[in-house]
Amino acid sequence: MLDHTASDPALGGLVQRPVIGITCYVEPANFTVWDDMTVALLPYMYVERIVRAGGQPVVLPPAGDAAQVVSRLDGLVLAGGGDIDPGRYGEEPQERTGYIRKFRDQAEFAVLAEALDAELPFLGICRGLQVLNVALGGGLHQHLPDVVGHTEHSPAPGRFGHLPVTPVPGTRLAKALGTDPLTVPHYHHQAVDRLAPGLTVTASADDGTIEGVELDSGPFTVAVQWHPEAAEDHALFEALVAAC
Repeated sequence: MLDHTASDPALGGLVQRPVIGITCYVEPANFTVWDDMTVALLPYMYVERIVRAGGQPVVLPPAGDAAQVVSRLDGLVLAGGGDIDPGRYGEEPQERTGYIRKFRDQAEFAVLAEALDAELPFLGICRGLQVLNVALGGGLHQHLPDVVGHTEHSPAPGRFGHLPVTPVPGTRLAKALGTDPLTVPHYHHQAVDRLAPGLTVTASADDGTIEGVELDSGPFTVAVQWHPEAAEDHALFEALVAAC
């Protein structure tokens, strides 16, 4: 890998920050003097959490041949976003499935495949968990409230739900977060239905929703359905950087 050594007084002087790619959205947005311009964007919380954990974030737009960047990274985060095209897991879109961006699907599935092949430390967040599950042969509930009977995993547009999840003892997730139930920020209306071969469930909500998965063996490959970038506990990002 490249030498990413730099002086950082906050981290005690000379450090080597692993370069961690974070995938992002491409959406119309308004900012400063610009209205309705198409931009590559990412909530800055992702960036802050990686920096605080000791990594060097690099934003990866779904453009060009995004997978070729993997060889220059020390770690990868697949960030949240819209729904995956259900055709990728053999279904037709349901009424409430939305914000499908096939160009982002194409880029992120290619980036993930390259990262898994390279055994790159990986953290999937919300959509990132779903991409991992579908890429390995799993399927999704297209609208979770139809399954669990409530909307607390995504209570309102732009508002996190706060529900407890329970990590499974002996998993990488439990090593980072402990085994006691913890309340975390949720914003998802989809979730794992058919678990992909090779994945282990590492956390669940009280209603049975799968909230965490990881690869059974091999490198650090962990994914959660909630949003750790919005949580007070930064342990998952610290675990990712440590694995790098």
